[in-house]
Amino acid sequence: MPFIDIGANLCNESFNKDIEAVINRSKKNDVTHIVVTGTSEASSEDALKLTDLYPEYLSTTAGIHPHDASSYQAFSYHNLLALLSNEKVKAVGETGLDFNRDFSPRQKQIEAFEKHIELANETNKPLFIHERDAHRKLTEIITHHRDQFSDGVVHCFTGEKEALFKYLDLDLYIGITGWICDERRGKSLAAIVKNIPLNRLMIETDAPYLLPRDLDPSQRIKPKSRRNEPSYLPHIAASIANCYGLDVTEIAEHTTATAKRFFGLN
Repeated sequence: MPFIDIGANLCNESFNKDIEAVINRSKKNDVTHIVVTGTSEASSEDALKLTDLYPEYLSTTAGIHPHDASSYQAFSYHNLLALLSNEKVKAVGETGLDFNRDFSPRQKQIEAFEKHIELANETNKPLFIHERDAHRKLTEIITHHRDQFSDGVVHCFTGEKEALFKYLDLDLYIGITGWICDERRGKSLAAIVKNIPLNRLMIETDAPYLLPRDLDPSQRIKPKSRRNEPSYLPHIAASIANCYGLDVTEIAEHTTATAKRFFGLN
């Protein structure tokens, strides 16, 4: 029963000492491929270097997260374009809008996001999109540019039904994480996730963030760590399957096929 994790931040410093063990645990838990998330020019370069160590198992994205949109410069476009020319870099991003924390000014986020759309158009690679508390502005921008890029996934979706339906109407894919396993914050998401057509659904851990709250205590890592990792992806898939009223094997089959198609994986 194969699973593909479409979003894991494996270049996060929490993985520096045991990345090989993390990958081995993922393989033992039927995770057959991981897409490593690039969130800045530097981390995108590091992610590509990591894929060189595990070329059959890892792919990556390249982009600048909206938190770091202020770092986007004229030369950033050319640096990212060079990374995206590598066949192991499968998508443009992480990019998008985050009006929840506003670590970068909103206008800077908008400008950087539009430049990433240009990159997607030039490279014919899909967008890997982040959105928090900004779905109206994001959908406005995407609507204006929708014919300029092939595909896009709103990763780590945690929003409400209005946002979900707008993204689906724009022919976007949706990535679901362990947020859905949170009996408090994930309750509204669990109620609407079944509205996502199975051919538009993908799954991810967003490791090391969003450790599923309902892991079996026998599987849970030491509380002082709280680190999420790709080996927990089947647990997330089981929670999603429960929301759909399906067997987890069906979620695995559909999401794996969709991820392969979206990212152009062999």
